[in-house]
Amino acid sequence: MTAFGILLGIAVAIAIGAMSPGPSFVLVSRISLSNTRLHGLAAAIGMGLGGALFAVLALAGLIALLERVEWLYLVLKVAGGLYLVYLGVMIWRGAAAPLSVGSAEGRSMRSLPGSLALGFVTQISNPKTAVVYASIFAALMPQNPPLMVVLALPPAIFLIEAGWYAIVAIAFSVPRSQRAYLNAKLWVDRLAGAVIGALGLRLIGESLTHLRR
Repeated sequence: MTAFGILLGIAVAIAIGAMSPGPSFVLVSRISLSNTRLHGLAAAIGMGLGGALFAVLALAGLIALLERVEWLYLVLKVAGGLYLVYLGVMIWRGAAAPLSVGSAEGRSMRSLPGSLALGFVTQISNPKTAVVYASIFAALMPQNPPLMVVLALPPAIFLIEAGWYAIVAIAFSVPRSQRAYLNAKLWVDRLAGAVIGALGLRLIGESLTHLRR
């Protein structure tokens, strides 16, 4: 298979995974709704940077390390789960807080660097992403991949992750979406917090179940 064919196959597999609903989708959409489009785009860039980091780690053999040091994977899962639970609780607690979106100043509830950092931390808080990347690489990459493929994968994955979540940010930052969000802010935020918290609890539960075996 050519270098382009290898890159295309991996890119399609990663894109399908990125488009599946999860805490990253909930976070970017909520930031775009409750702040500004730029904040959502900053979070999308953070998601892309997190994906690129996981790509580098996967290429460096993280999957082999996690398979050999089983407790490390469990620690990463529990830590990621705890972070998601914390994030869900914070969103739930802030659901009843009033929010003005009448002006850009009123909507800027967090800084742009803060939005980027939150996107990055949310992306890397789930070690399953690293394992998924490594599994896809193992399945679709030859034993001795061309250097071009190795060098091109991290930036390609950044573009895929950041590009998809930029689409999400733009879609949820239009005035109609913002008005709908304001009308149902309490329940939308509580649902978002519950979903993110539940995903965190699921990660923790899977780790505890594995320990009992």
